[in-house]
Amino acid sequence: MALILSGASGSSTLDSSTGLAVATWTTATRPASPVTGQIGYNTTTGQLEIYNTVGGWQNAGTAGNTYSATYLVVAGGGGGGSYYGGGAGAGGLLTSTATLTYGTTYSVTVGSGGAGATSTGLGSNGNNSVFGSIATGIGGGGGGGASSGQQNGASGGSGGGAGGQGVGGSGGAGTSGQGNAGGATASGASGGGGGAGAVGGSAGTNAGGNGGNGTASSITGSSVTYAGGGGGKGNTTQGTGGTGGGGYAGFPNGVANTGGGGQGDGGNGGSGVVILSVPTANYTGTTTGSPTITTSGSSTIIKFTASGTYTA
Repeated sequence: MALILSGASGSSTLDSSTGLAVATWTTATRPASPVTGQIGYNTTTGQLEIYNTVGGWQNAGTAGNTYSATYLVVAGGGGGGSYYGGGAGAGGLLTSTATLTYGTTYSVTVGSGGAGATSTGLGSNGNNSVFGSIATGIGGGGGGGASSGQQNGASGGSGGGAGGQGVGGSGGAGTSGQGNAGGATASGASGGGGGAGAVGGSAGTNAGGNGGNGTASSITGSSVTYAGGGGGKGNTTQGTGGTGGGGYAGFPNGVANTGGGGQGDGGNGGSGVVILSVPTANYTGTTTGSPTITTSGSSTIIKFTASGTYTA
């Protein structure tokens, strides 16, 4: 004899010979007003799940109250120095794994790029990108401007290149574990901004230094390079932008959502990005800020190009 229990979210059947057949749904069609202890089979994740008010929907077979996720945090790139300015440093880049706790909401801040300088000034630093209390990427350093012949680059996630047409200007320092220093000046040219993967190039006579290359990540399922430094300005030759969105002649602004530094002619820094990769079996579907959601193998990828939250 079978006992059938019906509700708005589906039916569960209890049969003395075949056992309990629970209600089914997808992640998108979960019950709109679940109650603590409600249980069902999620055909999207292929998992039996149970609801509680602390952790939301959780896989019934998950041991403990935590799971591991991978993250990539890239801060906003710095703005390039003006006139014969230094290339800006890329935003700081951090990538690792973290343990997330069910029911905890993790705030995400995506840093904007720094503004390129006008007149003879130093470019503005980029803004930090933040993933909860787990990781903070430091904004890229602004490129040095043409002030009294030379001007040092600013320190940041990666440092800005030194600006001006004089000799002796120093690139700004990078942040350990996030980026590299900017390059120095030479006669008639400015240094390149540092990148996540390499230091900014020092200028040669009348030739701007190249921006430091960024770092590649396959967190989304394909390899993408982030956080390249901006190229420095020179009398005759302009420095190239570092791979990973660094600005260069003709395309002076750092590429959006790469954390690339601006070119040393007033280019603006590129905005940063925060990307999370969580096991699809653990993905809760609870976000704010309209991130892009994709899948890669057994992982769900949550890409924030603007600030928001993820509830584990």
